[in-house]
Amino acid sequence: MIFDSPPLSLSSALKTKLSTPLNIGAVVVNSRVLQSPLSGVTDLVFRRLVRRYAPQSMMYTEMVSAKEIHHLAELPAIMAIASDEDPISIQLFDCRPDFMVEAAQKAVVEGANTIDINMGCPVNKITKKGGGSSLLRQPQIAEAIVKTVVDAVDVPVTVKTRIGWDDGEINIVDFARRMEAQGAQMLTLHARTRAQGYNGTARWEWIAKVKQALSIPVIANGDIFSVESAAECLERTNADGVMCSRGTLGYPFLVGEIDHFLKTGARRPSPSTVEKLQCAKEHLLGLWEYKGQKGIYQSRKHLAWYCKGFPDAAEFRDRVSQIETVEQGAAILDEAIERSSPAKLIAKYSRTKLC
Repeated sequence: MIFDSPPLSLSSALKTKLSTPLNIGAVVVNSRVLQSPLSGVTDLVFRRLVRRYAPQSMMYTEMVSAKEIHHLAELPAIMAIASDEDPISIQLFDCRPDFMVEAAQKAVVEGANTIDINMGCPVNKITKKGGGSSLLRQPQIAEAIVKTVVDAVDVPVTVKTRIGWDDGEINIVDFARRMEAQGAQMLTLHARTRAQGYNGTARWEWIAKVKQALSIPVIANGDIFSVESAAECLERTNADGVMCSRGTLGYPFLVGEIDHFLKTGARRPSPSTVEKLQCAKEHLLGLWEYKGQKGIYQSRKHLAWYCKGFPDAAEFRDRVSQIETVEQGAAILDEAIERSSPAKLIAKYSRTKLC
């Protein structure tokens, strides 16, 4: 038996706010749902899949090292933006204001509508060099970065960060106020400490506190895995929007589903297993066309994320995680699609003996 999803609703005041465009400085975005920058994920191919279902949402490139840009004659491939990508932001990280200014100016030339500064990445190789969430412990440097970048570019500058370094150093309210004072036009808050990484539960109550303290838009991030969680987070925090991260891994439909709900108050029908697997195949072919053999290796993790929630998913997940060629991957997905077709499933379960 199939049960209808429970009804969802938002308070009237919140519903009114969320149905209007998001203003990031002078940039107007006709969606309150954003796709988070994800290292090794949010390349051009992935962004196009997300944008198909959420054409008005802000997308972000993968996080880009300002130091790398400084030492390269050409921009790295992860900064590549297609001519039809709008709105789009390039996210940068480093702890040196001069390097960040240089990178931001190049990002604007590349076509970025906004510049996002990463002050939340918890990975050791980033934090030990003074970038990412280590800037939460160096607010003066963070202030200098924001101010110098704001002064150097003519597009809005935004910040993505966490609530603090660890439970003993939760300083986000003061830190967020400092970023706004230096000219940041929006703040996205992942409601975990650096020490938490991606473990435990996102502490949305800190998003509510930051929202009360700032006048610029505050975007909620952390544990947004469904329309339901997005609605609950927005009600509890009064945030100006949500940013989807891990919830879109193997499910590029999520941003569009939440966006549709915020604009209409109705749910968009969830994709069937066959539709999800067809999307996985398109993702594979896109990575092959865009990156060649490197794309095939990168596709393994993506295809594994798609292979869940249907009969024999574990088997297919193991197989796609080891593919060497685009033909091999396409054949495995075609088999999964065939097995998951409604006619095949009806035939399979009609032969099953009931206990």
